[in-house]
Amino acid sequence: MDTPTHTSGPVGITSGPDGALWFTENYAGNIGRVTTGGDFTEFAVPTDDAEPGHITTGPDGALWFTEATGDKIGRITTSGTITEYALPSAGSYPWGITAGPDGALWFVETIGNKIGRITTSGTITEYALPTADAYPMRITAGPDGNLWFTESFAGKIGQITPDGDITEFAIPSSGATPIGITTGPDGDLWYADANGKVGSVTTDGDFTEYSVDDSNAFPWGITSGSDGRLWVTEQLGNAAASVTTSGIIIEYNMPTSLAGPFDITSGPDDNVWLTENYVDQIAKVAL
Repeated sequence: MDTPTHTSGPVGITSGPDGALWFTENYAGNIGRVTTGGDFTEFAVPTDDAEPGHITTGPDGALWFTEATGDKIGRITTSGTITEYALPSAGSYPWGITAGPDGALWFVETIGNKIGRITTSGTITEYALPTADAYPMRITAGPDGNLWFTESFAGKIGQITPDGDITEFAIPSSGATPIGITTGPDGDLWYADANGKVGSVTTDGDFTEYSVDDSNAFPWGITSGSDGRLWVTEQLGNAAASVTTSGIIIEYNMPTSLAGPFDITSGPDDNVWLTENYVDQIAKVAL
């Protein structure tokens, strides 16, 4: 397998509309593409030091990504043409992004403490969070037609309707630090808790939590796999873990030591793909 630019710092990853995986290179300022056979292509983000964060496939057949320090939302076609849209406020640090049920893209502003919405034509709307300094990290489309997001510093899971109405649910356990979030095969929202747990919450706000073997493993990314299980990255545990909807956890160590597994997605080949932030690699877990 060819390798991308050294010190690329891959972070976000998603399945593209072209049957490839698309990912962000946070350190190098690139958007990367890798086929399921391991062939890489890279595209430079026009803004210097933009630090692209997360990426998702949009309803328009393009990929949409956040530029954390560039304070922009980017769009890239499958042929590599990039368009950027500046956020209204500087220092907002956009991070997680997802396609919404309303034909727009939704994203979090981690430092700006807002949820943002951008249409495919580039019109941006922002909604302030009720909790100060909540530090929203990731966002996903829920099974109820709303968007769901994590508030890492507040220890909460948030829900926002397409009209912008926000509800927050506090995670029961002390020290909860939710990061990644996804809709599970059971119709609940599942999240990775950096405080050594994986949790689920119903759309009514009822929580269930499961501890991983190593409380210091730092669960980070999460996705729903083609095998009916949730898959989680353990950034400091250097592992990928599968989680059944009944809470059975199996952990698999990464072949490369200190790889720093970061984000994770279900691939177009029905396998699970993830970014290894510390060693500039993309990994596949064969299901």
